[in-house]
Amino acid sequence: MSSISGIFNLGGGVSLAEPTSVHRETGFVISADARIDYRDELLTKLGLDSNSLSDTEVILQAYLRWGEDCLDHLLGDFAFAIWNPRESQLFCARDHFGVRPFYYHQAPGQRFVFASDARSIFRVPEVPYAINDGRVADFLVPELEWIDYTSTFYEGVFRLPPGHKLVVTPDSFTVSEYCTPAPGPELPSMSDEEYRDGLLEVLTRAVDARLRMPQGKVGIMLSGGMDSGSVAALATELVAERGDGRLRTVSAARKRGEVCEESQRIYATVDKLGTKSTIVDPEDIEALDDQLLVNIAEPFDAEFLFMKAIFVAAKAQGLEVLLDGAGGDLVLNESSHIKRLLRQGRIVRAYREILAAPRFWGVGNALSELFLTPLRASVPEFIRSAINPRRRRMYARRFVTSSLISPEFARRVDIDARCERMWSMFPPAWTPDPALERVRKIRPNVAAGRERYARLAASVGVVAADPFLDLNVVAYCSRLPGHLLLKDGWPKFILREAMAGKLPNSVRWGRGKPHIGWIYNQKFLWREGIAGRLSLEGLQNALAGFVEPDKLRRAWENFQAGTGFEPVHSAYVLSSWLAQSETRPVVKDPRFR
Repeated sequence: MSSISGIFNLGGGVSLAEPTSVHRETGFVISADARIDYRDELLTKLGLDSNSLSDTEVILQAYLRWGEDCLDHLLGDFAFAIWNPRESQLFCARDHFGVRPFYYHQAPGQRFVFASDARSIFRVPEVPYAINDGRVADFLVPELEWIDYTSTFYEGVFRLPPGHKLVVTPDSFTVSEYCTPAPGPELPSMSDEEYRDGLLEVLTRAVDARLRMPQGKVGIMLSGGMDSGSVAALATELVAERGDGRLRTVSAARKRGEVCEESQRIYATVDKLGTKSTIVDPEDIEALDDQLLVNIAEPFDAEFLFMKAIFVAAKAQGLEVLLDGAGGDLVLNESSHIKRLLRQGRIVRAYREILAAPRFWGVGNALSELFLTPLRASVPEFIRSAINPRRRRMYARRFVTSSLISPEFARRVDIDARCERMWSMFPPAWTPDPALERVRKIRPNVAAGRERYARLAASVGVVAADPFLDLNVVAYCSRLPGHLLLKDGWPKFILREAMAGKLPNSVRWGRGKPHIGWIYNQKFLWREGIAGRLSLEGLQNALAGFVEPDKLRRAWENFQAGTGFEPVHSAYVLSSWLAQSETRPVVKDPRFR
C-alpha cells in the first residue's frame, strides 16, 4: 500500500513524497499508488524476467520503453506521477475506471501539487484553503454526487478523471483522455455453456490477479449477493490450490439465527465455502463511535458507515486488501434487452421476460410494465430526445424540493445548472450497439462509488479492489448475448449458472437485493442522540444558510417519531464534516509516509 503526494515548482524542481522509485541511469522518478495485473505478460513485453521489481518500478520501466503510450499496456488500478528531469516534465495518469484517486491543484506559473488524498494538497502552505459551496449543495441534493469527474469539496482542488492523463511543464498544462470506454472484440458464436466457461475463466484470472499479496493479507467483503459471493467462491478455490489456508471474509450482518434475509445468505455462503468469517453486527457500531466520523474525507463517505465498519474490522484482522463485487451490477447489466427484443419483433420472448420479472424482483409493478415497456420501446428516438430535457427539469425539481437545501443557497450555487451538468454525465438511453450501451454506463456510475470505497478503505490503511472492473472482464461481458444477462426474469443469469456447485442455491436463486446498510446509519444516529451530540438546535446552528429551517424541523420530527432518519443522518454528517473542516485539514492517512 502507498499513497502519492508531490509538488512541481514550475520555477524549477520537483519534490515527491516517499515512497518513490528512481531510475539511476536517467534520473526519472516515479511516485505511484498502484497494483499492476498480468505482470508476467507485461514483463515479457518489456523483455524483463525479474519478478523482484515492484509494481511502481514496472510502471516506470513501461514509461521508459513506450513513453506516454505505456498506458496502452498497463492493466490494473493505478494513480502515478513520473518526473522527467531531462524535459522538466511531470507525467501523471489515473486508471481506466478511477479505482485509485488522484487529486491536484494548479497555480499557473507557480506550482502543481498532487496527492492521493485531497486534504494532502493543503500540506503546501501556499495553496489557499476554502470549502467548495457547490459540492456542499451536491451533498444536500444527493443525486448530484455524480455531477462530474473533477469537482471536490475544496476550491481549486480537482480530480483527474478516470482514464485520463496529465502532463505538466513550466509552460504548459494538458489533461487528455487516453482510454475511452469501448466494448471488447466480437466473441465467436458459442453455446451458452461455452460463454459461461469463458466468463469463469476471465473472472477467475481477475480474482487471481487481486490475490497477489502475502498469505493472510487479502480478504473478501462478502454481502449476501451474487457478485461478492462469486468473488469469494473463486478466491476460495485459488487459495486452496495454493495451500494458503482459509480465506477470510468480512461482512455486515446480523448474528446467526436473527431474521434477516441478507444475513442468512451471508452465513449460507460462509458455511458453503468454509471461510474464516468476521461479522460486524449493527449493534457493534457502538464500539466504533470514535472511529466512524473521524478522518472522513468527504460527507458522502459517511453515508456508508457499514463499509467503514467493515474496513475497520478488516484492518483489525490484519488484512491489507479487501476484494468486493461492487462492479457486477454494471458489468453484467442486462441494459435494454427487453426493449431490443420488442424492436426486433420478438414480442413473445419480450413479454415472457416482463411476466417473469417477479421471480427476482417480487410482485410489484409487473402488470404496468406489460404496457409501459412496449410503449417506451415504440417511441422514436427523435421524440424521446425532444421530451428528455423537460423530463430532466421535472426530475431536477423533484430532487431539489425533496432535499433539505434552502432555496436561497440553491439559487446561489445555480442548482439548475448543476443538475444539467449531472445529466450530461450519463450516456444516451439508447444506442444501436448493446455492447457499447453497456460499457458506456460503467464509468459514470462506478466512478463516484469506487472513489468512496477507496477513501473509506484508505482512512484505516486498507485497499479496496474489484475483480469485475478488470478490463478483460469488462471486455468479455460487454459482448455477451442479452439472453445470458437476463433470462426467465433472472438478472446476471450467466453468473448464476457459472456458480452452480460453488455457491448455495439460496444465494444463486435468492430474490431481490436485500441490504441492511441503512441499519448501521440508524443505529449510529440513535447513539449520537443518546450521547447528547445530536440535537435539532445544533443542526440548525451548524447548517444555517445551507438548509431550509422548516424542512430540517420536519425531518427532525419524523426522526423523533421513528418514521424516517435519512435526512437527519445526512444533516448530522454534513454538520460534523463542516466542523472538522473549519480550518486547514490535518491528514490522518495510515498509508501516508
